[in-house]
Amino acid sequence: MYFDKFALSRRGFLGRSLLGVTAATGAGLALPSLARADTTLERAKSAGFVRVGFANEAPFGFADESGKLTGEAPVVLTYILKKMGIAEVDGVLTEFGSLIPGLKAGRFDIIAAGMYVKPDRCAQILFSEPTYSISEAFAVKAGNPLKLATYAEIAANPEVKLGVMTGAIQKDYAMKSGVKPDQVSSFPDTPSAIAALRADRVDVVAATSLTIGDMIRKSGSDSGIEALKPFSKVGSESVVGHGAFGFRKDDADFRDAVNAELKGFIGSPEHLKLVEPFGFSKYTLPVLTTEQICSGNT
Repeated sequence: MYFDKFALSRRGFLGRSLLGVTAATGAGLALPSLARADTTLERAKSAGFVRVGFANEAPFGFADESGKLTGEAPVVLTYILKKMGIAEVDGVLTEFGSLIPGLKAGRFDIIAAGMYVKPDRCAQILFSEPTYSISEAFAVKAGNPLKLATYAEIAANPEVKLGVMTGAIQKDYAMKSGVKPDQVSSFPDTPSAIAALRADRVDVVAATSLTIGDMIRKSGSDSGIEALKPFSKVGSESVVGHGAFGFRKDDADFRDAVNAELKGFIGSPEHLKLVEPFGFSKYTLPVLTTEQICSGNT
């Protein structure tokens, strides 16, 4: 319904040549004001657009085959921003591990990548309220020849190679389970990790259950890989993640304005219809608040 509005516009890609200038200001399109500098929210409303960072991870935020920005995070954010008077969203493709540095450096003004809210990330940026919650899963070769089902089983066999996305939480889960650093290979995005699995460069890929499911579907029934049953715990720790939009620390007004619109939207019939094409449903609605997660009170 809204997909045709998410084109990665010329400002989003060709405009990067201008980002060196904007990054120097530390605030995107900032211009001097006689009284005070406009906030990011005020500039976005005035210009009618905002730049967002995404990591090309389906189904959270990615460019489709025609180059349009889509996925759960961009479609929800674009819907919300339109209600706030900001009609256009320009995507800036960034490796997942560079999203927070890129936000802080002013390359874009919001992270729209389905990023998990985590206490260590809360110390660096502001998060909106969550828009979804999800569990974890592994992708393996068809038939699961190494009989892997947990991180502990990966740790128990030093010959097993695990693929994760750079900067993603799955590496932390692996390390806490005793997986050795030399067993882990990091990739810029999930398609690269799945390609490594198919090429026997890794034995298992870890990601969210939605990401794994999406990549398996796109790979086709004859791809030679399969998704294992999703899991919600690593050891005794819950690994149900909550994704949200990220903002710079000095953009609390922008975050609060987005939260005000999210409050009545998340879980509504209109919201569920919008995200259903990406595999989200009433079963992936948030169960915790950002405050609870950031404080560790989960």
